[in-house]
Amino acid sequence: MVNFEWYRTFKSIYQNGNLTRASEELLISQPNVSIQLAALESYIGQKLFLRLPRKLEPTEYGKMLYAQIVASVEHLERVEVEFRKSALIRSKQLRIGSPIEYANNILLGKLSECKQDVQFQFGHPDVLITNLLNKNLDFVIATKKVQSNEVVYEPLVEESFMIVAHASYNCREMEDLIKANDMHGVEEWLLNQKWISYDNKLSIIRRFWLENFGKRPLIKPQYVIPDINMMIKGVHLNYGITVASDLFVGESLTRQQLKILWKGNEKAKNQLWLAYDPRCVDEIQIQEMRLMMDMPIES
Repeated sequence: MVNFEWYRTFKSIYQNGNLTRASEELLISQPNVSIQLAALESYIGQKLFLRLPRKLEPTEYGKMLYAQIVASVEHLERVEVEFRKSALIRSKQLRIGSPIEYANNILLGKLSECKQDVQFQFGHPDVLITNLLNKNLDFVIATKKVQSNEVVYEPLVEESFMIVAHASYNCREMEDLIKANDMHGVEEWLLNQKWISYDNKLSIIRRFWLENFGKRPLIKPQYVIPDINMMIKGVHLNYGITVASDLFVGESLTRQQLKILWKGNEKAKNQLWLAYDPRCVDEIQIQEMRLMMDMPIES
């Protein structure tokens, strides 16, 4: 059976008229070019070139063979190039650091849009950025900026925090207090409810409280659940109320499993960032991440 490389070599010699230039184009040695040409001539039983002092002149049979095979060889070469590009993209892996809740609720649904393999790592923003700087991650979904001259932060999405409760939760008294603009009464009512917190520091609740009451909350949570999805499930089960991000409660609100008790007079917001070290990722990876995250694609 004829070897495709023989035809590729024949085409290169024909177009270059020289074994040396053909070997440079094909990235193989000149003796190998000669061997492949000899093998093709032996296979078809015809001389394809006349050996002149400074070049190879195609014979009439060589001209006829070239006309017959050149389009097919060039087509196969294009297919090979595209296949190699695709294989290169697939061989790369995006190593993404993220809060586990963001990966579960947002990123997981976007993986089908990604052409590259993905490996997740979960943890605290400081730890994830440290792993990024140590080249153990390619990208981080950061909930805050960690000071570093090496890291680029691109704005990803802004989240807003709100107090949520079970859909059946009795909050008429609070609604009346809000209508009357009685913020002291609103705070007192909230302090008397059962609370579910992400941590003992009340980090999410405290942020909301400072924006709306200008002080720290005097809350002792009934349940401390360091997982936002489980925390929201606790609200589904009517164990208490909590402060949660709009990024994670949208589906529950749509299904009327939860309701918004209060968004606050002053919205508590937080910017999320796509963080990466531009020295360690290429443009294909950056554009892939932007595409997956529905961010603007730069040309």
